[in-house]
Amino acid sequence: MDFQTLVDTDAVGIKIEHDEAVMMLGSCFAEDVGNLLKRSMLALCINPFGTLYNPRSIAQSLRRLMADLPFSADELVAYGNLWHSMSHHSRFSSVDKDRALQKINAAYAEGVACLRSARHLIVTFGTAYTFSTTADGETVANCHKMPASMFNRRMLSANEIADEWIPLIDDIRKFNPHIDITFTVSPVRHLADGAHGNQLSKSTLLLAADSIMAQRPGVCHYFPSYEIMLDQLRDYRFFAADMVHPSDVAVAYVAERFKASCLSDRARQACTRCEKVYARLLHRPLTDDSKAAEAFRAATRRAADTLSADMPYVKTIIDKLLKQ
Repeated sequence: MDFQTLVDTDAVGIKIEHDEAVMMLGSCFAEDVGNLLKRSMLALCINPFGTLYNPRSIAQSLRRLMADLPFSADELVAYGNLWHSMSHHSRFSSVDKDRALQKINAAYAEGVACLRSARHLIVTFGTAYTFSTTADGETVANCHKMPASMFNRRMLSANEIADEWIPLIDDIRKFNPHIDITFTVSPVRHLADGAHGNQLSKSTLLLAADSIMAQRPGVCHYFPSYEIMLDQLRDYRFFAADMVHPSDVAVAYVAERFKASCLSDRARQACTRCEKVYARLLHRPLTDDSKAAEAFRAATRRAADTLSADMPYVKTIIDKLLKQ
């Protein structure tokens, strides 16, 4: 007897090679899955603008990356003793204006380079609701806990999302003709509007993604993160303590399903090798002066050198881990 409704992922239609650059944009769920995939030493660039929740903010970030226009100091706003960018998540905010700008543009430069070379773009929509400023009507990526009176909130329609993304996809393909785009919808529930409001929002995102794929077949794909979580792992033991976010086990399961369906056989074999070395590089012996600890470090260094020789493209990742 089968106690699960298995969600099919065979029809996603992409096969990522281990040495291909991948950009991941979108909600915190994209970051959770992406950070797990980092252990496989995939060439990932994850959210150079920080966590982005709605399709319009994600679209704006992509257009800014293609414009190759770094941010300037006059685009930052001061609130609550911090300097913020309305195009970025609060992790880029700082008490020091120059420091905030430096963080923003360092991540921006990485994002431009990745989008230019990436073979795959993974986009995770989180909510169809957007916030725009009452002053000029501009959509913001984050309100940074500013007064609600400064913003208008509304839900995009599926047609609005598709109408914005279809020409954007065409522009992205001009910017990088080799890139394909995979959409997914975050299973994280946004309950500020109640369960019904959340379902309306998620349904809008699902309809929009389906419309985009129908209009750009072969270029755009869909990975069923939302369906795996809500239809297959439909039990509260797969949720975190807040009963809203997926648990670590659930995120790991979705990441494994992604690897199984969206990575080539050769890439998955490379992932297995890299994950073993990654775990060794992160391991910290209990004592630094023991012979066993020294032997472990030497063995880890040899394993890392062998991996770098076999896969030169992971050397930068290994070097960063060795410095930690």
